[in-house]
Amino acid sequence: MIERPLDLDAVEAFVRIAELESFTRAAEAMRTTQAAVSLKLKRLEAKLGCRLVERTPRSVQLSARGEAFLERARELLEVHDRALAEFAGARQRLTIGISDHVAGPELPALIARMNAQDPQLLIEIRIGSSGDLLQSFDRRELDTVIVRLHAGRNDGKILAEEKFGWFAAPGWQHRAGEPLPLATMAAPCGVRAMAGQLLDAAGVPWTEIFVGGGVAAVAAAVMAGLGVAALAPRMLPFGAVDVGRKLGLPDLPRLPVLLHSRVKHGRPRDALAALSAAYRSAVRG
Repeated sequence: MIERPLDLDAVEAFVRIAELESFTRAAEAMRTTQAAVSLKLKRLEAKLGCRLVERTPRSVQLSARGEAFLERARELLEVHDRALAEFAGARQRLTIGISDHVAGPELPALIARMNAQDPQLLIEIRIGSSGDLLQSFDRRELDTVIVRLHAGRNDGKILAEEKFGWFAAPGWQHRAGEPLPLATMAAPCGVRAMAGQLLDAAGVPWTEIFVGGGVAAVAAAVMAGLGVAALAPRMLPFGAVDVGRKLGLPDLPRLPVLLHSRVKHGRPRDALAALSAAYRSAVRG
């Protein structure tokens, strides 16, 4: 029987180690040192009377007891944070990361829908690349991310699958014999990588004519007549033309929009459910 309560900082350290599979990354996420994280874990293991993490020179893995304790540890932290916020009368915060390839022109309406669901909820939204947002999610800097499918990840819940096409401005003409001028987002954009791979596999010569820091910039370059971009139709102004079939370009797959979230309870969960439903509607048109 455990006579004294668990140290919540130690429990958090264990959860970070488990999720990030690294003492170093756990220390970075907690803004402390690796030695401090190791000490917290040792104290927790001593308190529970069992080894939670198996350490090897190349990897960090949970023991069988660690696997069993992980979900309980997450629940303990969630209940603590929720109780503290409600008792203190503080506004609960929900931090959401949304991929620039997902955010779209509907974002203001979707934020309004979340606010209508719970006006007292403090909503923080960050826009970025899917890869960067997933890294922030893994470091527990974000509660939820809504992103495109990312290489090397097979987790997340599919909200919807979205059609993509090769879009150009009305009246734009490709000069015969020249490489296809492509407007893209900067690396490591997954859509950029996919478009290049498909063009290479189809034997279509191409060159980057414009690199934008966001989808809005790429769409502006397309409508300015600079070239072609692989984008979802809802990301472009009215009048953009899908020129894929005309130019004999390879078909683009439908790309999933995925939800990664640790939110399971209370008002944040309800607001997130409203946002998820709205995105399903927006993506499906």
